[in-house]
Amino acid sequence: MEKRKIVVTSALPYANGALHLGHLVEYLQTDFWVRYQKMMGNDCVYVCADDTHGTPIMIRARKEGITPEALINRSYRARVKEFQAFEVGFDLYGSTNCDENRALSEGIYLRLKEKGLISRRPVEQLYCETCGMFLPGRFVKGTCPKCGAADQYGDGCEVCNATYTAGELKEPYCAVCGGKPVMRQSEQLFFELEPFRDFLRAWIPAHTDAATAGKLLEWFNEPLRGWNISRDKPYFGFPIPGEPDKYFYVWLDAPVGYMATLERWAKARGETLEAWWQDPKTEIYHFIGKDIVRFHCLFWPALLENAGYRTPSQVFVHGFLQVNGEKMSKSKGTFISAATYLNFLPAQALRFYYACKLNGSVDDMDLNLQDFTQRVNSDLVGKITNLASRGAQMINKNCGGKLGQMDADSRALLGTFRKQLPEVLAAYERRDFCRVMVFVRAWADQANQLFDAKMPWKLVKEDVEATRAVLTGTLNLFRLMAIVLKPILPVYAGRVEALFGEAPYQFADAERDVEACTISAYDHLASRIDPKAIEAMIAASRENLKASAKTLSEKDVKKGIRQLATKPAEAVFPEPLAPEVSIDDFAKLDLRVATVVAAEPVDGSDKLLRLQLDIGEPRPRNVFAGIRKSYAPEALLGRQVVMVANLAPRKMRFGVSEGMVVAGTDADGSYCVMQPLAPMTPGARLH
Repeated sequence: MEKRKIVVTSALPYANGALHLGHLVEYLQTDFWVRYQKMMGNDCVYVCADDTHGTPIMIRARKEGITPEALINRSYRARVKEFQAFEVGFDLYGSTNCDENRALSEGIYLRLKEKGLISRRPVEQLYCETCGMFLPGRFVKGTCPKCGAADQYGDGCEVCNATYTAGELKEPYCAVCGGKPVMRQSEQLFFELEPFRDFLRAWIPAHTDAATAGKLLEWFNEPLRGWNISRDKPYFGFPIPGEPDKYFYVWLDAPVGYMATLERWAKARGETLEAWWQDPKTEIYHFIGKDIVRFHCLFWPALLENAGYRTPSQVFVHGFLQVNGEKMSKSKGTFISAATYLNFLPAQALRFYYACKLNGSVDDMDLNLQDFTQRVNSDLVGKITNLASRGAQMINKNCGGKLGQMDADSRALLGTFRKQLPEVLAAYERRDFCRVMVFVRAWADQANQLFDAKMPWKLVKEDVEATRAVLTGTLNLFRLMAIVLKPILPVYAGRVEALFGEAPYQFADAERDVEACTISAYDHLASRIDPKAIEAMIAASRENLKASAKTLSEKDVKKGIRQLATKPAEAVFPEPLAPEVSIDDFAKLDLRVATVVAAEPVDGSDKLLRLQLDIGEPRPRNVFAGIRKSYAPEALLGRQVVMVANLAPRKMRFGVSEGMVVAGTDADGSYCVMQPLAPMTPGARLH
């Protein structure tokens, strides 16, 4: 079968807000699908980026007394850390505030302008004279014109759910400074959609699901309105070429960020954007929430079509997240940030539960916290992981850690499971992850029933070899489940690979038996959820997410305006890359896995630890590492780290250092040592 060439994106998270469990519905299901494609052997690239421009970024930076660039750089570091914690495997996570995005946005705009597709017309908007800017709907508050509720935003009422324009609010006030805005007129630039009515009417049903298409086509009952692509200064974003004091509206350069990030990824590989995006063999897929379909299925395809770029192959749309059957609520503590979740619960538990609920439709998904606890504890821990725990520990304890040949019943059951693999893979392809989980849970039930029927804990007292055969069968049944679960639980599957001493799994490995070999010691795979941790998480969310209604003084506002005026947006990529090195330079590094056999603080230094590292040589290496502020010596004992083994010895006043431990630094200066995902032989070389 020919290898597929696939580009996948998720909607760009806005740099002004924290990542929450609702956002993760999108990123996790996208990650499941991408990992599935890669395990099928396809050439699949997953790119995403921080969405960094717009008025909210500018306002928040003013409130904090920092530049917008400092704000988005901080957001970027936090976002990358959270995505890594949730095991989301982007091929590149970038930023819309980069040179590639500026160039692409300008180029697309100029092509549209050359074709006569950019029009001008005056627009009346509320203007805050204190802040010196036009106010977007979310920065105006007032009394709802429909139900009379006070303190409602300028784009919709949270009490009666009515929608309206900011100009319709009664008694409006600026949500930034509290002042009373006035109506002003400003000329804006529009990308006209009506000329592409026929193109879009045909494109939408061919590239979206039926429910989404039906909703979008309702817009065609009247003329399609043009899209305002400009904003007046002060604004954090890219200036529009040839238009003094005007900037691209964030919703123009945000989707272009998909292409910009792909271009950055391609350039790092010596390739081009065109070789991927413009290749007719490339499949391009967007995963988005149903709240942004208008931008992705009306404006975006029309923009691409007229700028000479390919449109997406398909736009996959999903619903919202509810918690306990209701909209996420700050007052109830169910508006849970990613960071708060990670303080109390393991990431893989959420990945497992979301997979049990996601079916590729636009329906809303419910995170029922009681069901979440039960499914993780019963299915992931009690059924699936229990097979590995009992099987591996018994074979290590009673059979010398060596697998034999499977017993006949296990082999027959394994054959039954394998016959169902095509259905499992088809479910992955159509994003019906809950169907995948139905198969895995059913397999776990049957495997546990067979295990209990064989009673190896009794059999071992009578016949060790018969016990070895049963346990070999149990572990092969579990291994198949781990392979199927790998797109959903990649770190979990990595530990299973280490248990069996195997290379990273592909789906083709599901057809192979593992027999007559030695396995490693069992490593912990999954933990039960304590209901008290759920309660603590909700309490913390309720406390952490109390709304802040602070407004700025006139002095603060004017200071912020001056700051923005004197320091306009620069195209910078967070965490700039170091100077390029050749592959030959990199190949000179001999990176080895090392086990820490001794660790102690160094007298006379508040930064250094003295480590004794076993890399399979006759004696341990003596290495000084400046990680004392981040690690207690006892926390490193027995841990495996990565070291540069061929670094020339360095004489220090404390002794000779015979290598270097590889570590990364966070924004606060703390260190995180690199370590293998699963245990490896000391001295193993990393390639």
